[in-house]
Amino acid sequence: MSKNILLVGATLATLVSLSGCASGRNIGQALWDWDIRGNQNAAPVTSRAAPLVVPPDFALEPTPAAAIRPTDGGQEQVLEALFGGVAPRSAAERAISTTAGPADMGIRSSVGDPGTNTVNKGSVTRDIIAAPEGDGQVAQAVIPG
Repeated sequence: MSKNILLVGATLATLVSLSGCASGRNIGQALWDWDIRGNQNAAPVTSRAAPLVVPPDFALEPTPAAAIRPTDGGQEQVLEALFGGVAPRSAAERAISTTAGPADMGIRSSVGDPGTNTVNKGSVTRDIIAAPEGDGQVAQAVIPG
């Protein structure tokens, strides 16, 4: 009991002695305004001079609209340096893209139409989608070969 009273008394004495160090309004303001060269308040750092303006050079021609600006080409250069540019398409890729031909105009709108017929994927796909969710304890993955 006396230990608690002694602790509370010491805490109160410390708080009372430290309360006279600064007013409650500006407790941290003196530390914020302190100048390293002395103990006076630091003046706010402002500038009254106009910013530096570089006069235009009328001999320069405007860059073409399609030209890559120096800041825009950096990412492409990095990707090409890392991965070596675009890989050539294989014969199978070229055959698929030429066989498929161009997409119909407005294909995205017609696919979302409720009247669009879809392919019947059979009972296996329906069974997989309708299967109940399991806990994953009996799942197995087999790599053939």
